[in-house]
Amino acid sequence: MKDLFTLDGRTALVTGGSRGIGRMIAAGFLAQGARVYISSRKADACENTARELSALGTCIPLPADVSTVEGARRLAAAYMAKEESLDILVNNAGAAWGESFDTFPEKGWNKVVDLNLKSPFFLTQALHEPLRKAAQARPAKVINIASIDGVSINPAETYSYAASKAGLIHLIKRLSLRLVKDNIVVSGIAPGAFASDMNRAARDHGDEVAERIPAGRIGTVEDMAGVAIYLASRAGDYVVGETIVVDGGVSLVRG
Repeated sequence: MKDLFTLDGRTALVTGGSRGIGRMIAAGFLAQGARVYISSRKADACENTARELSALGTCIPLPADVSTVEGARRLAAAYMAKEESLDILVNNAGAAWGESFDTFPEKGWNKVVDLNLKSPFFLTQALHEPLRKAAQARPAKVINIASIDGVSINPAETYSYAASKAGLIHLIKRLSLRLVKDNIVVSGIAPGAFASDMNRAARDHGDEVAERIPAGRIGTVEDMAGVAIYLASRAGDYVVGETIVVDGGVSLVRG
């Protein structure tokens, strides 16, 4: 039992790992002994974060734009040039777009759906072989970061974001049934209010946002790292196709 949550000797790749939820997860994995690769579109941010997180363990930057299939494949190739196997893939890179129904543009749809829904599928596909190699010893993990906006209705007009996250939650279920045959366990996390550049309300007005949360606070680094470590470790080996809501109770009451 003392080793139930350890990640010693494991390798992980976290997309969108330079900030926000991705950084929280990367920090948690490092603290539990994993060697962590982080990716983000902006090379400077990716390298700076990797340098800072290296105080916790081995953190390696792999800058990449995974919003296209070609970009996802380039990231997979860059990772495989350094490692033969991959124990944990976290598909976290994401985007949002808010605009009224009457003017909501196609570019706001394509940008968000491509990154939030298409990218996790094709990056997982591109990294299937190193995941399978890792799974020969023990289950490999694919953890997809969804959102409570894919579970319950946010009154904000973020049409493509909500649709992409709901679609991702269903994709997690379908993909899990295929990949569990290869001893690759697919699961998801649906965060609520965590301080990040994407959720600026929680970042800049945390106390005000907390008033609408049953738990009375926004999420912390430990809240996000804890559930990610659970799913990535031996403790989560039997959690197949499920998405864990981590929101302090918001999705139970809103709408």
